[in-house]
Amino acid sequence: MKTLAAIGGAALMVVAIASPASAQDPNDRGTGFGSAPTEPVITAPTARVTPTRTPRQQRQQEAPAAPTPEETAAAAQQIATAAGVACQVTQANLLGLTAEQAATYEAACATGPGFILIGSAPPQAVDCVLLAGQAEIDRARDPLVDVGTQCAIPQNTDVVRVVAAYAREAGIACSVDQGASIGKSSEGNLIYEIGCNGSDGYWIEKAATGWTTTECSVISTQNATCRYTTPAEAVATFRTRLAGSEAAACDVTEGRYMGANANGAFYEAKCAAGNGVIVRFNPAFAVQQVYPCETAQRIGGGCRLTVVPEAPAAADPATEQ
Repeated sequence: MKTLAAIGGAALMVVAIASPASAQDPNDRGTGFGSAPTEPVITAPTARVTPTRTPRQQRQQEAPAAPTPEETAAAAQQIATAAGVACQVTQANLLGLTAEQAATYEAACATGPGFILIGSAPPQAVDCVLLAGQAEIDRARDPLVDVGTQCAIPQNTDVVRVVAAYAREAGIACSVDQGASIGKSSEGNLIYEIGCNGSDGYWIEKAATGWTTTECSVISTQNATCRYTTPAEAVATFRTRLAGSEAAACDVTEGRYMGANANGAFYEAKCAAGNGVIVRFNPAFAVQQVYPCETAQRIGGGCRLTVVPEAPAAADPATEQ
């Protein structure tokens, strides 16, 4: 697995947004919040003096109406299209203006992640899942850190919904119960962690040619950690793959990935009883060969999870009577 870099650059910039000016209450006539309007002064039984409008009242009358939800969504769609993101906007909120007076929106999309959209030159679209992933990383380093603007529309905060769709695209059939954006590879490809309910999880990388997947049992051997996979889930996957093979009797209590070559991938299994085994799998994880630990010393350095008794020393003929 390639070295990860923290998500950075323009895609995860901290967006400083000024709150949009709120519309004035049309019932406020300058006499205090919620008070009744001032009665005109009567100078004669048949005549009334029309009150002169104050500058504040004049501004109230001329203030434009707030945009409708449809107008807000249309404005957000225009930015999304100009920014080149595949988002059919279904809902949008106006967040305010940047320091450069560029309108900023949060948009939910019909499929995929939502975006923070900035009407700058050029327009910008920041993926809500990437924002949430970077915020999680930053808060792990410093719980008090300012993580900047984050998505708040409920659909956009459902990160699992998005990464589960990515997992299906990558050919992972597990029941996804957790997930996050975790960084980029050295080639700049986005990487997501997938947590599976009751089985080994994955890191998936979105390359130009498609998705590549790496099991967490492999990730754990590369000085990295899967946050969403427990040792018990990894062991459960190992047990399932041994079913129906000559190693099916091994009640796996611990396992490790040893490496791979042109012949397949090698895993060691520690069994609850008896000797452990080293198993060679094909790319579809069908068992190809099983090596008992006592005869597997030449395979990847032999077993490490099972203590194999040393073979008894050969008798010295000179000492025999």
